[in-house]
Amino acid sequence: MEATVPEARQEPRPLALAGAALSGILASGFLGGTTNAINGWVSPGYFVTILHWRGVQDVWRASIAQGIFEGLLFGVLFSVVFTVATGIITGARCSFWFALKHWLGILGGAYVCWALGGLAAMGLATLSPEFYRRAFIGVPEEFGPMLRYAWVGGSICGAELGGLVSVVVGLLILRANWRRQAAGQGSLHAAR
Repeated sequence: MEATVPEARQEPRPLALAGAALSGILASGFLGGTTNAINGWVSPGYFVTILHWRGVQDVWRASIAQGIFEGLLFGVLFSVVFTVATGIITGARCSFWFALKHWLGILGGAYVCWALGGLAAMGLATLSPEFYRRAFIGVPEEFGPMLRYAWVGGSICGAELGGLVSVVVGLLILRANWRRQAAGQGSLHAAR
């Protein structure tokens, strides 16, 4: 209980939380755009098939725009969760930089999950191509295009689900870091 006394003396920083929320939304849009820049290059056929983009002239650019759009939508959801939880954990007293540092960790975790999701789907498609073609819509018959298709589908699922997991893990780390910071401030005040 004493470890929370120093943070109780700080004033709430609602603008820091608002800035962190906006940063999370923008970071998610960046994640969606950059990952789909790669995905649209790897398998434009995935986007043509799944999003019914027949007749789209530049699938690669359209996939980037789609990634940014979906990233921003997920960013709003994840940012609300992150901001509300951060406000509760810190009593709305953390600095913008404290919250941003944790957002960057969450962003890094989502990139890792994006890659792991793509690799897992490629592994499944390699292990059992017949199952993969039956289980998913529009999978190409040829092995190489099938693996590229699998990468894109798996990586998108990895980023979306991994983003949620990364927010949860990031909040647990934020909570531990906040408690450690509060305990350090408590020992500084006790030494004075």
